Amino acid sequence: MPVLPGAEPFRHEGGETGVLLCHGFTGSPQSLRPWAEHLAEGGLTVSLPLLPGHGTRWEDMQLTGWQDWYAEVDRELRALTERCGDVFVAGLSMGGALALRLAAKHGDAVRGVLVVNPANRMHGLAPYALPVARHLLRSTPGIADDIAKEGAHELGYTRVPLHAAHSLRAFFRLVDGELPQVTQPLLLLRSAEDHVVPAADSARVLSRVSSTDVTEIVLEQSYHVATLDHDAERIFEESSAFIGRLAAGSGSKEGTAVRG
Repeated sequence: MPVLPGAEPFRHEGGETGVLLCHGFTGSPQSLRPWAEHLAEGGLTVSLPLLPGHGTRWEDMQLTGWQDWYAEVDRELRALTERCGDVFVAGLSMGGALALRLAAKHGDAVRGVLVVNPANRMHGLAPYALPVARHLLRSTPGIADDIAKEGAHELGYTRVPLHAAHSLRAFFRLVDGELPQVTQPLLLLRSAEDHVVPAADSARVLSRVSSTDVTEIVLEQSYHVATLDHDAERIFEESSAFIGRLAAGSGSKEGTAVRG
């Protein structure tokens, strides 16, 4: 199937510092494209891949699972580490979980981690029905487009394929168990109001990682897809500052900062 216009992957050859950006579940690179372009304009080498099963039609995602999504970003990270001296991983929602697993598995090859509204688990009773429901229903209504900014739009599927959702639930459990292996500096930005991923997920991430250089920023004007919302510029600026501080060899400052 052809890729939807706007959902194409993005790559930019820049300097010795690289950033891998991971988009979310049923989403596409479109949701992170402005972030990627901002980093590229700052002279960084940037990779924003399209995850398997995404960016075409939701039926294609039924044939994929977390192993496929993770394998794609793992390959991109390995390519970046061959090209760059310092490599950072970043992600939105499920992309945040992908970035955290990359950090846990690759250790010193990852210089720092940046996550926006990272997803850590599925909430409520519905996930417990997935093992059976996925064989009875193909999909449920989509989760895309949770944006406060008028006129902004996320290019994502209008349906959630349940086979893929079942795999995602297993992935969240896996990543949660690996969070203590995350030791890199961490920048976590979360929306005060998010209708897709609750604040409890960010709190869980912060409580389980072993990082000592941790910054949490609360985004007061955005919903879940904050990278396309009112706080997008702040995300971009904070990311550039975080990467610049660490890639410049200025060392890491221990402690936790919380800023509104």
